[in-house]
Amino acid sequence: MLSSSLLIISLLVTPIQSEAQKGPIAVENWFSKLPNAKEKLTKLHFYFHDIVSGKKPTAVPVARANSTFASPTYFGLVSVIDNPLTAAPAPKSQIVGRARGMTAYTSFTDFSLLMTLNLVFTSGEYNGSTLSVVGYNPFTQEYREMPIVGGSGLFRLARGVATAQTAKFNRRTGNAVVEYNVMVLHY
Repeated sequence: MLSSSLLIISLLVTPIQSEAQKGPIAVENWFSKLPNAKEKLTKLHFYFHDIVSGKKPTAVPVARANSTFASPTYFGLVSVIDNPLTAAPAPKSQIVGRARGMTAYTSFTDFSLLMTLNLVFTSGEYNGSTLSVVGYNPFTQEYREMPIVGGSGLFRLARGVATAQTAKFNRRTGNAVVEYNVMVLHY
């Protein structure tokens, strides 16, 4: 019974392919061509669905300080996320990837997050590639800018900026849809 369950699970999981999965020699060959490579600018646009309530939340708290809920800014609350990225703001629109990582409330004075996440693309031209975001997200501001500090696959050695704007926020549930515009330089 266990082996048939594992077979079903392995058939359901779609592997993400990248040069790194081809081994270290493929990565080394890629780097050997780098001196002649031309840097590219890629613009990406998608929606980040932060689901904190309901039967299947995609952002869940995993740690907090003893004083977190006494803090007006939830200072010390840490969550892990696996949020869908979609082509349009509707929850049922085409999924283009996942935002996977951690967020932490890190301010005593304002609502803001430290975002540490990977944007993992799962369809289209960038399937199997990732971008890494590490930065300050003062989420009550209309526009937020966070740095792209790296990437993998087609986004190796990436750097750039992700601009976020809340498209929809449900005060009752805490769920949000955030529009992202990303400008990324890569080879």
